[in-house]
Amino acid sequence: MNYDYELEFKVRDYECDLQGIVNNSVYQNYLEHTRHEFLDEIGLNFKELYDKGIVAVVARADLAYKTPLKSNDRFVVKVRVEHSGVKYIFNQDIYRLPDNKLCLKGVITTTSIVNGRLAVSEDIVEAFERIIEKRG
Repeated sequence: MNYDYELEFKVRDYECDLQGIVNNSVYQNYLEHTRHEFLDEIGLNFKELYDKGIVAVVARADLAYKTPLKSNDRFVVKVRVEHSGVKYIFNQDIYRLPDNKLCLKGVITTTSIVNGRLAVSEDIVEAFERIIEKRG
């Protein structure tokens, strides 16, 4: 899969559970932080969208855990976006470094509330279209 963006991280000790692996809920933090950094990179600052009356929200999170991450592991979160109606879909995969072992496959479906109503955000659509067009 060709990705649109990637962000590297390192597992911190406090993110691990009693078993010595990253707690399942922490993966959603990694994914969310990567989405926000990606949006910022393409000119869609989360706070600025909110100030314009555009609230981007997660509607669904589908996560498939493949290989656990452990303390001090380095990893990368990769993102590929799609747009379908009122949905903005983030395909997000996490790979351990340096062996590129797949740790998580995620599909995060988001939508937007514009001025209090479920609606398509032209700001988001235009930014996504530029990314998808660049991808070819």
